[in-house]
Amino acid sequence: MRGPGRLHSRAALLALCAGLSGHLEAVAATRSNERNGVVYEARVTRVFDGDTLWVKPLEGGRYRKLRLDSLDAPEICQTGGRAARDALSARVLQRVVTVNERHRDHYGRALVHLTHQGEDVGAWLVVRGHAWAYRWRYGEGVYAGEERQARAQKKGLFADRDAEVPRDFRRRHGPCPLP
Repeated sequence: MRGPGRLHSRAALLALCAGLSGHLEAVAATRSNERNGVVYEARVTRVFDGDTLWVKPLEGGRYRKLRLDSLDAPEICQTGGRAARDALSARVLQRVVTVNERHRDHYGRALVHLTHQGEDVGAWLVVRGHAWAYRWRYGEGVYAGEERQARAQKKGLFADRDAEVPRDFRRRHGPCPLP
């Protein structure tokens, strides 16, 4: 078939392919979000300590209390606690971040991976010695390499041989008093 009919058929086929391609990209993004969690942009409105903060989603809705996943910063009343909070605050307070909510902890906080300008905020904290990388029963945590680097360079918490992991600090002293 030659002539205008064939051109209309090609145009229709191209439109169908473009629409299908867009649909497949949307499906892939949705599956990725299901696998990786809920992803959204938000403004950081408060930094409570070195691993807990509040955000306001840019899309609207309620403020959300978040905890950075895969790391543990010192308690606010523990040595290094204020430095960790101040570092996190200097990095993200009042800035727009990308939040990837993974799951919830036993306090109901969303456990998240947070990025600011494409940089993983958790990795940023650990490599500067403001937090410990989580360790799992059967392997190293996500930020184990960053912790090794901070330890080798004796950065932050890792400059102190006697720095105490927050879990042990809480076990020995209980929770910090609220401000």
